[in-house]
Amino acid sequence: MKKGYIPNQHGAWAMLLIPFLFGMFAAKPVWLHVLLFLGWFLAYLFSYAFLQWLRTKKTTIYRRPMQVYGSLLIPIGFLLLVLDPALARLVPFFIPLFLVNCYYARRNQERALLNDLAAVVQFSLMVFVAYQAGGGTDWRLAAELFGFSILYFTGTVFYVKTMIREKHNAMYYRFSVMYHLALLVAGALWFPPGLLVPLAVLAVRAVWSPHTKLSVKQTGILEIAYSVLIAGTVLVVYVA
Repeated sequence: MKKGYIPNQHGAWAMLLIPFLFGMFAAKPVWLHVLLFLGWFLAYLFSYAFLQWLRTKKTTIYRRPMQVYGSLLIPIGFLLLVLDPALARLVPFFIPLFLVNCYYARRNQERALLNDLAAVVQFSLMVFVAYQAGGGTDWRLAAELFGFSILYFTGTVFYVKTMIREKHNAMYYRFSVMYHLALLVAGALWFPPGLLVPLAVLAVRAVWSPHTKLSVKQTGILEIAYSVLIAGTVLVVYVA
């Protein structure tokens, strides 16, 4: 596949999938979810190409991916709104967050913390979209899963930075550890007890892993395992 078509932001794949699964299974899986995920996937691919073009101005690389993904996304998005017009009410929430991404892409500062946090909230909003598509009615449940998604992925942002770009930053390490310990306390106070085990695992990860010699690839592989642990536990606790 030519450069520009496939995102190289490997950590985004979990954020693309997990909030969607939260919302889908919290309501109920329906056939509309197939079309919704296809649209969501295309929206991510299009936004990646667009943001990279905004950052680099390399039109020859990113114009074609934007055209391909955009031409597929428009009819699918239109069909989704025809099949479930209520989805249109959720679209405006994505816009300001995407504008934050555009701002940092234009300044070539995509790794800025605020940009990462805007992406976390943006991806987590898919909990509500998938929940709406499944005909869910308990919006308090959806909000709880949305909140948990934000808290989990925010912790992942801090942790990954301590493993790569801020590996030798003692202040960042302390902040990451304190955040994960606070998340464990929050889990004990606000979320079902079944989530305490994976949250404790994440806290141990935040304390221990930055002191190891894990490579970037090994860190990424382990993050997949942690994501599966979190997603599986949440689905068992909230859906089973």
